[in-house]
Amino acid sequence: MMKLIKRFTFGVALMVATAVAQAQIYQWQDANKKTVISDRPPPSSSAQQQKKYSAETPEAAAANAPSLADREMDFRKRQKDAREQAEKSEAEQRAANDRQEACVTARRALQVLESGERVALRNSAGERYYLDDTQRAAEIERTRQAVQTNCRANPVR
Repeated sequence: MMKLIKRFTFGVALMVATAVAQAQIYQWQDANKKTVISDRPPPSSSAQQQKKYSAETPEAAAANAPSLADREMDFRKRQKDAREQAEKSEAEQRAANDRQEACVTARRALQVLESGERVALRNSAGERYYLDDTQRAAEIERTRQAVQTNCRANPVR
């Protein structure tokens, strides 16, 4: 007899818990502009219903939640995106450093060429020769173009 009472009590408690979990909550304003929150829908004479909340059962929440495989796939995708972003950022930084170095080199070469000093270069046989005035002017023009190309976004140093 005691077991039967416990089972009955448990069954009633389970039904009440299910009913409470399935309950909807309504919010509206009455004729006096007071906000009313209730588990019953507003009477037809009251103002228009504003919100309707529904309590979600744990089973429904679990059904709507992403599966472990989906969460794992999302995690891996976020990791991959972060790696790609880091690699892209690193490549951009290397390119900026290379441009900066090329800019500094071109400016130094232009400074030497414009200084009037004798400039010696080596030919394909490895022999040293000095630039004459026409060669120097052509080299200055080529170096100025290199400065413009490499030093666009770089500040003067």
